[in-house]
Amino acid sequence: MVALIVLIALIGFVLLVLARTIRIVPQARAGVVERFGRYQRTLAPGLALVVPFVDRLRPLLDLREQVVSFPPQPVITEDNLVVNIDTVIYFQVTDAKAATYEIADRIHAIEQLTVTTLRNVIGGIALERTLTSRDHINTQLRGVLDEATGKWGIRVNRVEIKAIDPPASIQESMEKQMRADREKRATVLNAEGVKQAQILEAEGAKQSAILRAEGDRQSQIVRAEGQAKAIGTVFGAIHAGNVDPKLLAYQYLQMLPQIAQGDSNKVWLIPTEFSHALARFEAQFAGAAMNGKVPVAAVATGTAGEPDGRILTDAPSGNSTEEAAS
Repeated sequence: MVALIVLIALIGFVLLVLARTIRIVPQARAGVVERFGRYQRTLAPGLALVVPFVDRLRPLLDLREQVVSFPPQPVITEDNLVVNIDTVIYFQVTDAKAATYEIADRIHAIEQLTVTTLRNVIGGIALERTLTSRDHINTQLRGVLDEATGKWGIRVNRVEIKAIDPPASIQESMEKQMRADREKRATVLNAEGVKQAQILEAEGAKQSAILRAEGDRQSQIVRAEGQAKAIGTVFGAIHAGNVDPKLLAYQYLQMLPQIAQGDSNKVWLIPTEFSHALARFEAQFAGAAMNGKVPVAAVATGTAGEPDGRILTDAPSGNSTEEAAS
């Protein structure tokens, strides 16, 4: 019976020794082994053997990238405004020995270092630049944190700012400013549109006036050329026909009714030559009456409404003589 108890105790002791000797380290984990309280080695992932009751395995360290989000921190900007900034840190343990012996609380240390660095960076930047320079702030934070945490066996991969919350009064002022800027841009664009419309309208009116003036000039030139040709033709016809003043006086008498048709024609101008021609015409008329010839108003009109000739009829004998007067 005693032997059975001893055997069971021995088996239990062997199992205990084996359990303390054989250690399995998972992937992306690292274990620090201490021998008599001093660092002895770092266990890699896989199966490892340690000396039981002599070596002690500390808690395993996670070698994967970790994300830590810190609560909003009040920070004073260069223009003495308090803003609350949320940050997110992405870090990874690269040296298990340094992460175990160089720092007691890694997360708390990273948080405090982030807050102090953030205050130093934001303290030299105005609020407006702070809101628009997140990449610059992230780069500066990452550089400072990576340099400070390097001796702790930690590498800071990224630092991101989740939110920057200025005071409510500043937000209201910024909204008013943005609204005023939008209204200003809208007013400027509207004024530019009106200006362009007026310029185009003025250009159109200018081109229209120029074209209208060109048309009037061309029409006046063509009309003047036509009148010049007509006057030249009439002048040539008069000189070619060798018209005497008596015929001209007769033609003027025929045109008098047309001249008098206008309501505004109150004054007639009679040339001096016309009075002499009329006197000669009267003398001829008197001579014709003494010879027994009376002028008969048998005047034929042509296509242009002008008299083509005159017929003198002999009263006693009935003989007629035609005199051309074109």
